[in-house]
Amino acid sequence: MREAYHEELDAISEGLVEMANLVGSAIGLATTALLDADLQLAESVISADAKVDDLQRDLENRAIAVLARQQPVATDLRRVVTSLRMSADLERSGDLAQHVAKLARMRHPQRAVPRDLRRTVLEMGQLAQRLMAQAAEVIITQDVKAALQLEQDDDRMDELHRVIFQHLMDEKWQHGVETAVDVTLVGRYYERFADHAVSVAHRLIYLVTGEHTDELPPPGQ
Repeated sequence: MREAYHEELDAISEGLVEMANLVGSAIGLATTALLDADLQLAESVISADAKVDDLQRDLENRAIAVLARQQPVATDLRRVVTSLRMSADLERSGDLAQHVAKLARMRHPQRAVPRDLRRTVLEMGQLAQRLMAQAAEVIITQDVKAALQLEQDDDRMDELHRVIFQHLMDEKWQHGVETAVDVTLVGRYYERFADHAVSVAHRLIYLVTGEHTDELPPPGQ
């Protein structure tokens, strides 16, 4: 019985890793669809989000079953509850990738992102994918140091988000209101996606240490 119990807990963690890998791939593909005005690729990202939703429902059902049958306490209870919260972050990340793909579809055959911002948006997409890959890795390894590093790596996303706004506020902006709205949304989608990856890392830190990130001592102490 004890072995089956731990297999159930492991299955929940494996589901989280699968979700993280799926949404990480989705944001990468959505970025390509957005920058290349690739309608077929955009449609594939949009339809694939159903798999992420299914995984979240399955994970929730597994977690509820563990709570009902096993009545976990202490670390095991924290693991189940934290997993539920992680799954919500990952599901929302999938929605954000889908939003990027929907914008690509809406503007097709035109490109939603003007040429002078393509490099910035490409870096945002690559960084979002990398941060989510790091989130998947910390779920597997439960490495608190790596989880803290993920938060630091997210600083670059904030910098890129500011670059977007600097372009929008520049008096030389000549791409019109509609494109300004599109670019504002795109920047927000990537920034929020990265925030969810950081949130997963924060929840992992709580799972391992029992403390929230702001309660930990500064690095080096």
